Amino acid sequence: MTARPEGSPTISVVIPVKDDARELRRCLRALQLQTREPDEIVVVDNGSADASAEVARDAGVRVIRCDRPGIPAASSAGYDAATQDVIVRLDADCLPAQTWIETVERAFVRRPDVSVFTGGARFIDGPRALRTWLAACYLGAYVVVTAPALGHLPVFGSNLAFRRSAWQRIRGHVHRQDAELHDDLDLAFHLGERHRIRYLHGAAMGISMRPFAAGAGFGQRLLRGVRTVLVHWPADFPPVRWVRLLLRRGLHRLGVPVPRRRAPR
Repeated sequence: MTARPEGSPTISVVIPVKDDARELRRCLRALQLQTREPDEIVVVDNGSADASAEVARDAGVRVIRCDRPGIPAASSAGYDAATQDVIVRLDADCLPAQTWIETVERAFVRRPDVSVFTGGARFIDGPRALRTWLAACYLGAYVVVTAPALGHLPVFGSNLAFRRSAWQRIRGHVHRQDAELHDDLDLAFHLGERHRIRYLHGAAMGISMRPFAAGAGFGQRLLRGVRTVLVHWPADFPPVRWVRLLLRRGLHRLGVPVPRRRAPR
């Protein structure tokens, strides 16, 4: 293990899972081999019919159950349950580099002004010759399409870290009840309202190409992306949001307190 920087935050890992026992076992093994082990791992069982929950318990991690279907509900339940200073999120079929947690930890120590870090990814399955450029195209397209709607950098749910204090401020605003949304894009709308989001270089993450194996699955992802943007209108219609964010940042620099937006009833 490497020496921990002074003032290091404690870290919770949240993994939503449904019927991914084999992939979850591999993911948990990768987390056990980290140069800086997480202080807590929370696996959220979203109604699995396979042995996903048993795999997590056998690994000695904390397991909670979320019966409401959908990743937005499951991931939010995991964030609610996390108890450490920083929450990091990945998916059950992800494979983090050995230094992933250490890289996240050092980033938060180095930048106390930043509440959210998000990283990139590479494909770890599928045709070997296509893995690098397809991952670059996929994540690049995600940024190009969503950044104008957000007015800032989006976050990527398979490689994401944020301060628990930031989550506590927005937890009542996220659309956790809607299973047809992209939870990470929804999270970006709310985190980006008041918190700095930065890209974290060196936080290497392997992801599966499974979502792109079928055209129907890819189409569903596109539709969910559009839906996620539209549910935030008219309050977050791009020109309205851009102006509001600019005014908020200007007032912040002047030291003028800005009232919080009310959580939806």
